[in-house]
Amino acid sequence: MTPHTGTRAGTKPKEEPPTLDRTTFGHRLRTARKRFGWTLAQLAERSGVSITTISRAERGQLALGYENFTALGRALEMDMNAMFAGAGVKPEQFDGPVVTRAGKGVVYRGLAIAYEFLGTTVAGKQMSPIVGTVHARRINGPEDFVRHAGEEFAYVLSGEIDVHFDNGEVVRLARGDSLYFDSRLGHAYVSVSRQLAKIVGMTSGESGHMKSAREAPALKPARKPAKTAPAKKTVRGRKG
Repeated sequence: MTPHTGTRAGTKPKEEPPTLDRTTFGHRLRTARKRFGWTLAQLAERSGVSITTISRAERGQLALGYENFTALGRALEMDMNAMFAGAGVKPEQFDGPVVTRAGKGVVYRGLAIAYEFLGTTVAGKQMSPIVGTVHARRINGPEDFVRHAGEEFAYVLSGEIDVHFDNGEVVRLARGDSLYFDSRLGHAYVSVSRQLAKIVGMTSGESGHMKSAREAPALKPARKPAKTAPAKKTVRGRKG
């Protein structure tokens, strides 16, 4: 008698997406730091991430939020794709179209979002696309707000989310809604639907074009020319 496996005849069990666990991530982070010969204190000084946070992350005891792992990536002069690529996969230069099949991104469970990183085989991408499952249900304090250089886009695939900003603004997004914003403004995602919401997200670093656009002086409206009084007609008398 064949035991029941829970799958239909002729169908393959659904494969789970590859997951980057905390231990593997921590090992990669420590290896990158050691490559520079830096102590925890030196990396903390260069990245702005606390020694305690880096140490716990390296030991696989802490999941990092987006702000922290991007700050560490910048300090280590490291393409974050190398950190999130699948086991044995080395990112390569972007020399052609890159396909990520359904469920084949690399998943990392952060503090508020489980990120499925896409296109991780490409080194030096200008954008970082993810499919995210928002598992945060509330804002616990100021430490929940993320800030990073560049811009961010989010599109809701299912469920509903509230996007909280540290200026007090809250934006409710339902399925099919999207949001684009300056990611230097502190922000936090929270699922408010019964099931955890799923989003497509995109972040970009601050390019020279973006920086110059922000620093450019605001254009003043053109001044309207002053109205001139109509010229007076001179009536000359006839000679008598």
